[in-house]
Parts: sequence; C-alpha cells; structure tokens
Amino acid sequence: MGTAERRLAPDDGTAARPAVRQQQRPYRPLWVEEPAKRYRMPDPVRTSAVRAVIIIAVTLTLAMVAFFCTMAQSWLAFPMVISSVASTVVATWSAVDVLVTRQVWAQRGGVVSEPSSTARALRRERRTARRQERAAEREQERIRRRGGQAGQLTHP
Repeated sequence: MGTAERRLAPDDGTAARPAVRQQQRPYRPLWVEEPAKRYRMPDPVRTSAVRAVIIIAVTLTLAMVAFFCTMAQSWLAFPMVISSVASTVVATWSAVDVLVTRQVWAQRGGVVSEPSSTARALRRERRTARRQERAAEREQERIRRRGGQAGQLTHP
C-alpha cells in the first residue's frame, strides 16, 4: 500500500471509498475578522499614552529596586527611594497629561495646530479677507477726503 492509498484508507482497516474522502468538514478559518468596536486613538493621545506607560513601567521598576535595596540594607536604598518618589511625581504628571491631551483633542474636534492644519488655513483665509476689507475702507476714506469729485486735477 502506497502513501496516497494510506491517506485515503480509514483507520479501522477497511477499504477506502472515494465518497468518504469527499465528505470532510467544510473549510473553517482559524479566526474571523470583526470590525473594531472602538475607533483608533488620535496620534497625540496615543503618543502621550505610550509615554505614560513607559514612565510608569520605569517607576514601578525603581520602586521594586528601592524595596529590595531597603530589605538588603544596602547603601543604595536611600537614593533609590528618593528617585522612586521623584519618578512617582513624574508618572502622575504623565497620566494627567494623557487625560488633558484627550480632552483637548475632543474639544478641538480633531484639529491640530500645525501649518497643514485645517484651523490654520481657515484663520489665514479670514485674515486675508480682513486685510482686503481694511484696504477697501482706506481707499474709500482716501476718495472721501479728496472730495470725490470726478475730473478734479488739483487739491482745493
């Protein structure tokens, strides 16, 4: 019996039938992609969150080293405790930074203050329109000061 015949043969030792081979289970993928229930975080929020996680991880590591140095009564215990306290303050600050960045992003409606930003382009357009309005007003004022008489060649 060859390899191909062994593959087709059932385990109970009876002869293989072609119909048995065709009645396999239908193909089922390992996982099914589902759409995300939550949207992806905006870049500034994600950046501050990653920064906070890294700082908090370093803080926890410092706290563990400080604890073990204290238990071992090492001379390094006091500097490690001081650095752990300072690191805790920085970690708290970074966690608050995530919350503030998230809130600012939500209030701005997703507009970043960069040269390519939508908000800055709108501001630039409004500024140009204001300048044109002021220039037109100055021109009208100049015409009014002259008297607005057509054909007048000299000043009165």
